[in-house]
Amino acid sequence: MPSSENTFHFCFIDQDRNLPITNTPLEIIILNDKESPFKTRTSKDGCITWITKDDYIHFVVQSPYHKTDTIYRIASSNLHEKLQIRTDDYALMLHYYANGKIDDWKNRRNQLSKILSKDAIIFQVLPYGLGIEIFKKEEFINKLTTPTQSLKNIEIIESQKRNGQIVKLKFRVKS
Repeated sequence: MPSSENTFHFCFIDQDRNLPITNTPLEIIILNDKESPFKTRTSKDGCITWITKDDYIHFVVQSPYHKTDTIYRIASSNLHEKLQIRTDDYALMLHYYANGKIDDWKNRRNQLSKILSKDAIIFQVLPYGLGIEIFKKEEFINKLTTPTQSLKNIEIIESQKRNGQIVKLKFRVKS
């Protein structure tokens, strides 16, 4: 059994914007082997610190507007880490539509426009080997900012960036 304590420090970054997630606290559920899960939230700066005698940390990150993720890290020399969390566009767009947040919706469209290169190659892999569908930048932004069932099931397969912008994006809609 370890004799010293390990201090884990994580800050959460929005994968799309590459900025700290500070506007909505993330719920963190620490999973322990011998105890019930412990719930906590990120601080105002979008970070958490966890001190334990264990040589690892295992936790779930949840947010109303980000995809749930499970993280497992073993204690190492670098216990300060920035973790990227994927945006849940469906939940975010539904929130904007349901609450009449037109300015927030427009801001999200602008963010996506800055993230995607004007010459981005965007294609959807169709199910059952039917081929691909190609999207123009504006068509894809429309797809990501309209809360439809297909938006809820979008899965990014691959993306390539150049100069901080996405130049190639391959996705599918899970059924």
